[in-house]
Amino acid sequence: MSKRIAIIGAGYIGAELAKSLDDSADVTLIEPRSHFVHAPALIRAVVEPSLLDRALIPYDRLLKNGRFLRAHASVIDRNRVTLDDGQSVEADYIVVATGSSNAMPFKPVGDDIEGLRSANQRIHEQLMAARSIAIVGAGAVGTELAGEIIHAMPDKKITLISDVDRLFPTMPDKLGTALAKKLRDAGVTLVLGKKAENLQSMTEPYTGSLKLSDGSKHDFDLIFPVLGSRASSALIEGLPDARKSTANRVKVDPWLRPSSLSNVFAAGDVADTGDGMTIVATSRQLPWLKSTLKQLVAGKPLNEMKPYKPWGPKAPILVPLGPKRGNSFLGLFTAGDLLTRKLKGEDLFVKKYNKLLNRV
Repeated sequence: MSKRIAIIGAGYIGAELAKSLDDSADVTLIEPRSHFVHAPALIRAVVEPSLLDRALIPYDRLLKNGRFLRAHASVIDRNRVTLDDGQSVEADYIVVATGSSNAMPFKPVGDDIEGLRSANQRIHEQLMAARSIAIVGAGAVGTELAGEIIHAMPDKKITLISDVDRLFPTMPDKLGTALAKKLRDAGVTLVLGKKAENLQSMTEPYTGSLKLSDGSKHDFDLIFPVLGSRASSALIEGLPDARKSTANRVKVDPWLRPSSLSNVFAAGDVADTGDGMTIVATSRQLPWLKSTLKQLVAGKPLNEMKPYKPWGPKAPILVPLGPKRGNSFLGLFTAGDLLTRKLKGEDLFVKKYNKLLNRV
């Protein structure tokens, strides 16, 4: 009899892991959304709404043998996942990959895909009408958003605001310096080392004024709050010996277990593995998860397998500023426009994830 694996969350970890195990285990994939949400493309979709049709990908063709359950998981026990409708899914192994939340329109609120479509159209119209735009938060999403807008709408007056004094401060200096120069050369104003103290919303764009930590006040037609993701960890917080980390993430042991339940794993944004909350992080976690679970299914004890080793400080990052420009740190060196465009900027991995979900 095949081993039963329940995977909770069908994002970058869950969808690919489920597909990879579909022929070797009895897989149940539990996900409240009807569509895979390809987050990097949602940044560009603010200026190019037609991209939504390829960035929101139905799950209906993902699995050939396993089950896809459109449902919310409410409780995890050692060998069972209970759904919010009372139904239960029995499992020998459980993987929690519930991801994270972010401001509209970069991720939906809960499972509301149609609400995301409506928000995208509304915010695109607000952007078209706006002259002055503030982006509060200069991480990957904020920086990429500034690049996308200035590329598509060079007449806009864009201000990128961060409370730290340089872009990507945890990465090699060359990356942040190069990105800052390209943004400034394109006409974006960078306000670094100053905090926006009076944000009226953390969840969606709005019209208003910002008071900065230096006492200055600035009016904007549209303000995007982009202050980072928070892990969706409520499901595993109640597990025995589970411990919270930063950004609502949950700590895991070297085998990506978030609790004393030896058959329950966590990965992706929800798990503090030592990796950042990025798609690049999932590209390292997925091979380990695939190999480990296949070996468990075959009967090999976990303590005889190698533990997971995170990227650490040399984790790659790809930061396009629209489809043509950008910079990337690739572990050993910082790349410029050409490599960033070829690796991510042109397509934003849209073809890859449509292929994963068997849409091409």
